[in-house]
Amino acid sequence: MRTRTATLALVAAALLTLTACQDPAPSRSDRTREGNAPAPANPGSDDDAKPAALPDMVGKGLQSAQDQAQAAGFYVLTSHDSLGRARNQVLDRQWKVCTQTPKAGEHPTDTKVDFGAVKLSEDCPSADQGEPKEADGTMPDFAGKSVKAARQALDSSTSLTVTDLSGESRMVLMESNWKVCGQDPKAGSKLDGQPVTLTAVKFEESC
Repeated sequence: MRTRTATLALVAAALLTLTACQDPAPSRSDRTREGNAPAPANPGSDDDAKPAALPDMVGKGLQSAQDQAQAAGFYVLTSHDSLGRARNQVLDRQWKVCTQTPKAGEHPTDTKVDFGAVKLSEDCPSADQGEPKEADGTMPDFAGKSVKAARQALDSSTSLTVTDLSGESRMVLMESNWKVCGQDPKAGSKLDGQPVTLTAVKFEESC
């Protein structure tokens, strides 16, 4: 009995010693500083949307333009194909800026900055073609537009057939590299779920 009592006393003493060596439980203020402090606002959030000077990036490489916009405090960035072909700017260093919206000047840092761009080997168009607009129930005039832009303009439920006008029966795989030569229904026709047919050639070819 004495042995058991002595053992229990030793265990209790050891626990007290261990507890005394541990850090005390943090106070409410300590917990706030250590783990519950509010996260800093994300760049470009409403809490951080102070006016800043947006540089003029027209003529610069797309990657450089994006880097400089971020350095100025603008993080809501997007870009589009100025030629209206709906190409994706996958490798930004291979594209250059033709247009910038908004223009250079003072803007809130949460402003969306949109760069219109073309590939380095291409010339900027006289007018930016922008993103494809939705057909909205009427068949657009797709002549000279890319097949990809035409597809994006049509409702996603549209049955679309694209054929090679050259007669070589080539597969139209990279649709942004093909331009529309003919279409059925004609431009201005009412679109009400009917199938759409396009004929196309590559952009470097003539219809």
